[in-house]
Amino acid sequence: MLATVLITASQAFQTWSRQPLASTLDFLVANTTVTGIPTYLGVSQPTIILAPTLPIATETQASPFMACNDLPTMTILVIGTDARSSEYRTGRADAIRAVRVDFREQRVTTLEFPRDLWVKIPGIERNLKTDHQKLNTAYTYGNPEGGPVLLAQTIDLNFGLKPEHYIVINMNVFVEVVDALGGLEVTIPAGGVDGRTTSDRSARLVFLEGPQVLNGEQALTLARIRNISVFQRAEHQNLVACALQKKIRQPEVILKVPALINTFVNNIRTDLTPEQISQLACLGTRMPRENILFASFPLKFFKSAETYDPVLKQDVFVWEVDFATLRGYVAEFQEGNWPELIETGSPGVEANRCE
Repeated sequence: MLATVLITASQAFQTWSRQPLASTLDFLVANTTVTGIPTYLGVSQPTIILAPTLPIATETQASPFMACNDLPTMTILVIGTDARSSEYRTGRADAIRAVRVDFREQRVTTLEFPRDLWVKIPGIERNLKTDHQKLNTAYTYGNPEGGPVLLAQTIDLNFGLKPEHYIVINMNVFVEVVDALGGLEVTIPAGGVDGRTTSDRSARLVFLEGPQVLNGEQALTLARIRNISVFQRAEHQNLVACALQKKIRQPEVILKVPALINTFVNNIRTDLTPEQISQLACLGTRMPRENILFASFPLKFFKSAETYDPVLKQDVFVWEVDFATLRGYVAEFQEGNWPELIETGSPGVEANRCE
């Protein structure tokens, strides 16, 4: 009798562990109807039907629990929103990164997509009378339910990236996770970081050079500073991400990982299964820190510019860049050839590793 109960319970657990925690990208492509356009844009609220012409294949299949160094490569679209509430139906994509997870090589590579790229967004022209907007608004136009898929479709259409999964994290969750870990130890580079602007001279935006421990709110502030450039902002995010990974590897924190995963499950939006989240956590505690590589498109290709936004009815800042060039980098990224096979510090390579 006990054996029967244990077998039944095991089967039920395995079934649960392989169920996505939210709708998958391919399901959303086929079924999402978006009602409404964000009110902050000052436009009417007609219905947008997402164009089902850009299916996003979900190739990573759920599998029985196995060692986290013997799984197929996975590409995840990670979205950090500027929303402060626990909801994921509002806000814009404040940070957009593709994360390539190579379990067999125990390597994680991230590629940042600048949010101020002026891109074609499928499905918005009928209501907005334009098919172009900033990349970060694609998440907003896709909500309340289809934010991740519209952003994924937009990145696929413009740059050829085909993510298999997505994770959406808002600011509150990030702060809570960092605080739960007891803060992050970071070393601010020489000269420090001064994020003050003409409109905000708060001391909280100043980070002196040298080692220090940041709480959740401070880590978030550092990651969001972009008064110098969005590329420098990416460097700040990389600094925080490396500190987070280092913290999780500490013996006293590893014991907290199951509880943190449970917190993650309850507070993020993702189509990953509990099994896959456990496998990612496993990899994070095992792989060498130098195998975490942060990449950005080479800065030399970007030129600051302005373009007229017919929705906001004003000129807005955008990055002017040849999308064909970026598509080439994305293709190499997805194949694992860039920037993993190129030494960091090489001319024209915008990449760095955790140390």
